[in-house]
Amino acid sequence: MSLFVISDPHLSFGVDKPMNIFEGWGNYEKRLADNWIRSVGPSDSVVIPGDISWGLDIKETLPDMKFIDGLPGTKYILKGNHDLWWPTMRKLTSFLEENSIRTIVPVYRNAYLAEGVAVCGTRSWFYDSNEPKEKVFAREMMRLETSLQEAARLEAPEIIAFLHYPPVFHGMVVQEAVDLLKKYGVRRCYYGHVHGKNINFAFNGVYEDIHFRLVSADALSFIPYRIDTEQSPREALKDNN
Repeated sequence: MSLFVISDPHLSFGVDKPMNIFEGWGNYEKRLADNWIRSVGPSDSVVIPGDISWGLDIKETLPDMKFIDGLPGTKYILKGNHDLWWPTMRKLTSFLEENSIRTIVPVYRNAYLAEGVAVCGTRSWFYDSNEPKEKVFAREMMRLETSLQEAARLEAPEIIAFLHYPPVFHGMVVQEAVDLLKKYGVRRCYYGHVHGKNINFAFNGVYEDIHFRLVSADALSFIPYRIDTEQSPREALKDNN
């Protein structure tokens, strides 16, 4: 059993929001599905840190959720800045149950044990956001700490954090997020949100003893990235590069 991650699939089977208008996104749904099926087995787990569907209402996400549900493995999903459809946990859980979607698990102010490690995280916040900083930022840091607290209670050998927004990017640092990760002993953090030419500015490396890596779908050529949960963080990043 293995743990994988891939962010920002930006699916739009239920709405008219094609991603293939962007360079590198041609036929991306089939490429993602083919690569996923080749890489991920039924007993594996995949974390998707946000920007899952372009639907504005949860009902519009149903074709996208069915698409993800039909792929191998258990999927742990997080909210991204474009996931405007994301309702309360109660409504989301009910929606998944009512539509017999059994392989998708929301991560939202909670944590799960997956492939021997604790999986946690949140959307977080980034400096290109148009939302009011103080309110959103404080809320996201609270959600991150709540998720980290839940991860710590699982007493797993390692806590791996997944954020939608990058904590470190092109000379900018969300220090409060980094400090929380350090507080709970996180050594690896995977993030999305960054696309296109901005991928060249993404930070993939070590900052304050934490290994950060961009895992947006186009940055990974639509291939789920395997996280080695048996090696040390430094060895795992080295071997997967």
